[in-house]
Amino acid sequence: MKTAQFLKIKEREKQNKLKLLEVNPFLTDESGIYVFAREDENGFRYAYIGQAKHVLTRLAQHLEGHEQWIDLSIKKHKLWSESNPYGWFVSANHVEENRLNERETRAIKAYADMGYQLRNKTSGSQGKGKIGIAENKPSKGYRDGIRQGRCNLSNELQKLLKYVVIAPKDEKELTLRMYNKFLRLTAQEETEVNNGE
Repeated sequence: MKTAQFLKIKEREKQNKLKLLEVNPFLTDESGIYVFAREDENGFRYAYIGQAKHVLTRLAQHLEGHEQWIDLSIKKHKLWSESNPYGWFVSANHVEENRLNERETRAIKAYADMGYQLRNKTSGSQGKGKIGIAENKPSKGYRDGIRQGRCNLSNELQKLLKYVVIAPKDEKELTLRMYNKFLRLTAQEETEVNNGE
């Protein structure tokens, strides 16, 4: 990695840490459990609980992320402030590294019991045997976008072809067979997209 790029990344991380400390000045870079929590305009409460060996650094990474649900939600709703009471508030507790898995699982359960809608995909921990608590859909990539585009195109073509006959009079049977084949292919393509294949 080029030195200039590395310095820019470190500067953004530093700025993000300062933003987080404005929300909660008690955040540190020790190991621990962190919680993003917010209440929306309608009184619904949401939370995301995580663990990190360096909490403040991990929280700063969430502000730069683009893949996890919480990262995207932070970009949309921003962090909590007096002028943004519906933003994400962040808190953390110091936990020894060897107890992170156990304490994360307990924190997730505690927030669920308090009525928060959790945005975690699992019940916590980095170890074996963790349990999924949310639908775990793979992130969509380039090929998924291409497949979805083909599906959208075939749906539009199906609508148009209902009103168009493209064949000389003596080839109507062939045209009908080809049209039916086209419908089968597009139905198969749509099924693949819906099943996430």
